[in-house]
Amino acid sequence: MRAARAQLDVATHNLANAVSDGFQRLATRVSLGSGGLAVRAEASSEQGAIRMTNRPFDLALLGPGAFRVGEGATRNGAFTRDREGWIVDDRRRRLHQVCGGLRVSAAATVAADGSVRDGGRIVDRIPLPAGTHLQSGALETSTVNPIGETLAILTAQRAFETAQKTMLAIDGTREKAANDVVRLK
Repeated sequence: MRAARAQLDVATHNLANAVSDGFQRLATRVSLGSGGLAVRAEASSEQGAIRMTNRPFDLALLGPGAFRVGEGATRNGAFTRDREGWIVDDRRRRLHQVCGGLRVSAAATVAADGSVRDGGRIVDRIPLPAGTHLQSGALETSTVNPIGETLAILTAQRAFETAQKTMLAIDGTREKAANDVVRLK
C-alpha cells in the first residue's frame, strides 16, 4: 500500500506539472532492502522538447544541468529583465553567472556557450556543465506525458485498492480463526 501511495503521489505531482517549462518527470523507484520496502522519487534525465519564444532572455538548456537562481536551481529558462537590469525568473530570483547575479542592458544577448554579450563585449558567462549548450529565445518543455501519468494514477489507485481488499480479507480470516478457536474450547 505504501508503494502504491508513493506512486500515486509522484504521478499526480508529474501531471500537475505537465505544462511547467523545464520540469523533469519524476519516476518512482521501489526496492526491497534489509529495512523493508523503500520507495523514492528520482528526476528523469530526459531532454524536453524545445519551444521557440523569440524572447531574448528565454534560455533552453540542451544537455544536463540547471540554471543557478537565488539559492536553488531550475531548468525553467523563462527569464526576464527587471527594472534594475537584473535577469530574474518568475519568482524574482536572480540568474547567477560566474561572478554572481546577471545585470545587463535590454540589448544584451546570450550565446550557445553561455557567454553574455552587452554592448558588443563579453560581460560574463552563465556556468554550464560540460557538453551542455544554450538556445536563446527558446524554452525547454516538460518531459511529462499527460496520458502516461493519467494511466499511472489509475494503476496506482487499483494497486492500492487491491492491497486494501487483501488486508481486509486477511483481517477477516484472522478474526474468524480467533472466534473458531474460542468456540472449540
